[in-house]
Amino acid sequence: MAARALTQCVRSLTRSSTRLFQGSVIARSSSALLFSNDRSFSVIGCTQRTRGIEQSRISQLSRQYGGLPPLTIEAITERVMYVLKLYDKINPENLKASSHFMKDLGLDSLDQVEIIMAMEDEFGFEIPDAAAEKLMTPAEIVQFIADKKDVYE
Repeated sequence: MAARALTQCVRSLTRSSTRLFQGSVIARSSSALLFSNDRSFSVIGCTQRTRGIEQSRISQLSRQYGGLPPLTIEAITERVMYVLKLYDKINPENLKASSHFMKDLGLDSLDQVEIIMAMEDEFGFEIPDAAAEKLMTPAEIVQFIADKKDVYE
């Protein structure tokens, strides 16, 4: 059923692009194209290019498997540390997994909120405010994200 719907979509896509191509380019400039000696501007060259475009559109509609690789604790730690190193108020040399944001790194509560927002953007989910207030070290952030994404070693 899905394959039938996909083929109908591909057919309608190729029909509409062919009609569009025939109506706009060939009808308006057919005399200029036929008198041209250059093969790339001939009608035959145009139809070959259209056929190549249609084939590329069909290949774009094919089924592709993919997605992100499964998360691990190490991958989460690397991503968290990378985001923190990019934060302009944190010195990357002083950053460790056990560094406290306020005591060790000298950040304030607004900086902590910005860090939590960056983590939300990085991992694609919202961290509740009650939990965000308790996340004071990179290790706590890693553990929270691992718990939220069901990653265990």
